[in-house]
Amino acid sequence: MPRIVDYLVITMKADRNEARECTQEVFTEVYDRIRKDKIREHKYIFRYITLSVKNEYVRYKKYQHRFAAPDEAYDQAEPAEQIQNLMDEERMKQLEECLYELDRESRSLIKYMLKHPDKSSQEYAEHFNISSGNVRIRKSRILNILHHCYKRKASK
Repeated sequence: MPRIVDYLVITMKADRNEARECTQEVFTEVYDRIRKDKIREHKYIFRYITLSVKNEYVRYKKYQHRFAAPDEAYDQAEPAEQIQNLMDEERMKQLEECLYELDRESRSLIKYMLKHPDKSSQEYAEHFNISSGNVRIRKSRILNILHHCYKRKASK
């Protein structure tokens, strides 16, 4: 089911919760069809599910009255954009995993920096009760560790 949800998010630019809802609806429908022996060619079930989930999403969006024009319901991400969306999502997962490989202090520092990007080194130093030079050194080391971790995970 997660792959079908990802399929909607990537190809139809769907919100993840809407994609889950539509996917659940389709899985229920497909399950009933299989029980009633209405789907005879089992090798086509995945294709049937992907088409059904796409159609269900379009119906859902039309029902929600979120489109200004009917053609907008069929607005799909371009293949290059689909690949970029998938890569961005994968990168974020890998970086998140790398963050949890950091020690507690480093993770705390980098998370604070990410939440407050507009602050200066001096403000970070005051918050963590360290020198501003130490902030710059730690930041550099953390980014280096994250970079190598990401490269290691991306090459797998």
